[in-house]
Amino acid sequence: MTSYLNTENIARSKGGVEYHPLRPFLPENAKVLFLGSFPPQRKRWCMDFYYPNFINDHWRIEGQIFFGDKNHFVDLEAKRFKIDEIVAFCQEKGLAFFDTSMAIRRLQDNASDKFLEVVEPTDIPALLSQLPHLRAIVTTGEKATETICASLGIAAIPKVNTSSIIPHPSSIALWRLPSSSRAYPLSFDKKVEAYRQVLNLLL
Repeated sequence: MTSYLNTENIARSKGGVEYHPLRPFLPENAKVLFLGSFPPQRKRWCMDFYYPNFINDHWRIEGQIFFGDKNHFVDLEAKRFKIDEIVAFCQEKGLAFFDTSMAIRRLQDNASDKFLEVVEPTDIPALLSQLPHLRAIVTTGEKATETICASLGIAAIPKVNTSSIIPHPSSIALWRLPSSSRAYPLSFDKKVEAYRQVLNLLL
């Protein structure tokens, strides 16, 4: 089974500071880079990859868009996502994944972005330097959008379902999409349509 764990970072997470537990997933052909805020606590994972919480709908959204089946990447019996199929799909489509924070503190014992304190933001230019075909960054939540805008000096934070251009020689777009968390107050079908419109434009 595929794993993208960064065991070195997991080992050095201490004193209330958590370092990012996953290695960046950066296919060379990537056209779209998804950036969330930070993974949930490990106890909430069902796989060692991005959007690992079984009740997060990111992979159901992707399944519905590209295969007409929200459970395409879901192992319903085991209550897991099909990580090897997900990785192969992302490599084929050119989808990259990481987060906007390298290190955080959780101010409460939960996965809410509202209670994440960013200790070390991600070096976004370093990520972009590894993705020569990138057309857009997609953030999936308010915290991720605020963090990347602060890191890159973008004054006007995009509203949900809108985009702006980030300061980069290739004029890469920054799209903000609704969070795939079920805590975000938008129906699954409306999230699917929001993601579909952007991914159809970029891929």
